[in-house]
Amino acid sequence: MVWKKNNGQALVEYVLIVALISVITIAIVSYFGGYLKDSITKTSCSLMDQEYVPGAKPGEGSCQDKE
Repeated sequence: MVWKKNNGQALVEYVLIVALISVITIAIVSYFGGYLKDSITKTSCSLMDQEYVPGAKPGEGSCQDKE
């Protein structure tokens, strides 16, 4: 009986799974990037006791001093 060693096969499968997860993650961040940036800006505005002003497009919001 001849035994084959399949040690490398599992490694290739794990690399393909990690690559697929990476591509999906990059696509999601690219698609929702402006919205993520706006949510981070809103949080930083509240921490600095400023007011969030939305921009024309997602990701263009900014902080202003409260009047």
